[in-house]
Amino acid sequence: MTESTEPPDLVEPVAPLATGADVEDEEVRAHTSGARANLELLFVGLGALVVSLTQSVLVPVLGLLQRDFGSNANWLLTSTLLVAAVSVPILGRLGDMFGKRLMLLISIGALTVGSLVDAISHDLGWLIVGRAIQGASSAAIPLGISLLATLMPRERVAASVALISAMLGVGGSLGLPLAGFVAEHWDWHVLFWINSVAGVLTFLGVLLVVPESHHREGGRVDLVGAVLLSGGLVCLILPLEQSSQWGWGSARVWLLLVAAVTILVAFAAYELRRDEPLVDLAALRRRPIVTTNLASICFGFALFASFIGTSTFVEAGRWTGYGFGSSLLTGGLALLPSGLAMLFFAPVAARMIAVRGAPQTLALGAGIVAAGWVIRIVLTSSLWEIIVATAVIGIGTGIGYAAMPSLINAYTPRHEIAAANGLNTLFRSFGSTLATALGTSILASSLVHHVVDGQVVDGAPSLTAYRWLFAVCALAGVLAAVLVLTIPKPGRPPSS
Repeated sequence: MTESTEPPDLVEPVAPLATGADVEDEEVRAHTSGARANLELLFVGLGALVVSLTQSVLVPVLGLLQRDFGSNANWLLTSTLLVAAVSVPILGRLGDMFGKRLMLLISIGALTVGSLVDAISHDLGWLIVGRAIQGASSAAIPLGISLLATLMPRERVAASVALISAMLGVGGSLGLPLAGFVAEHWDWHVLFWINSVAGVLTFLGVLLVVPESHHREGGRVDLVGAVLLSGGLVCLILPLEQSSQWGWGSARVWLLLVAAVTILVAFAAYELRRDEPLVDLAALRRRPIVTTNLASICFGFALFASFIGTSTFVEAGRWTGYGFGSSLLTGGLALLPSGLAMLFFAPVAARMIAVRGAPQTLALGAGIVAAGWVIRIVLTSSLWEIIVATAVIGIGTGIGYAAMPSLINAYTPRHEIAAANGLNTLFRSFGSTLATALGTSILASSLVHHVVDGQVVDGAPSLTAYRWLFAVCALAGVLAAVLVLTIPKPGRPPSS
């Protein structure tokens, strides 16, 4: 009789058997002093923060770059997203196989090298190369989560993991005012010099302070799986990111999307037949993992829409009827309370998880995000209203991002944690990419024009277009809350 390969609809979290590596990691935990744990958290957290800054720091200065290089400047964002989509799951898997700290150092090294290339370059081609190299650094966040889960004293694991996970949003919120400040006072190359210095400090800190986890699975690299996954993700992300340039009626967009589906289906069929797959699809089909990853898409969508729907809203001219004519710096500073809220509420969420459980905590975060977007729809007349509503969204995002890795880690075998967190980060990033594609389309669907002496001198999205975008984000928050509340509590039989 052949045993079914269908994965169980797990209700109980995975409890891996104790191994020699577990014993060694427990010895590391036992001998890790509070000061040493703080240093480890500091350098891993700094790496996550700088990586997150890198992903968003060019958004406010994209207009300046387009003035210097034309519409091809968009590839400075697209190249980073494409490489990040490919490298995050692959480096996560390699971290499980050969060492999370080793892959974390490689990720931070890529950040540093890519930043240096951009800091000294004035040619668009080399700038794109540098940004592409930086894309590999995106794996630092899931690798840092997985590494700290094995190194921190057990009573500090939840708060440490929550903090690193929240950095994905914190860095984005802090990166916008930083970029605005630099753009108003210096050349945009300064942004890359800042990243370079922070990258060097982080690399040296991790190298000298953070030990390697003893959880290493070993094995051979699935090269065919890596090629198929890379091809499928590139064909999926590229048309979404370039849809505003190519247009949704472009044959390139739909051909690439069809190719993405075809390649990813082939990838799934290939991986299910392998004994040592690049991605354990059986584990991904567990109900709590599927639900958490779907909720991550919603959170990623709502967070990135907050970036593009706040700074541009605040910076729009008063002639639009809603904008405040603010500077790049003010537009970025409007998001600063949101980033600080994420930073503050990440450890609060860790305590909530201990009391109420990760699913309810994640659902609460999603509900707060939805409420923040409803406030954005209703209150538009004052700058402080925008800042308060954005801060509410930040609170919900900080709580939600803190809860996600707790669910992923609880339902994933120990030897696959880095890969699972990498894929969860990929789903969050995919939500951000969807926000770029759908958000741009929504905002472009309804425009108002500034007319002076009978001549159109400027154009901007209408308030109605922004409200539609905010409504979609609120629905994304509600959907995330509903999804995670379907995760059964431990010990409760799954519903049929």
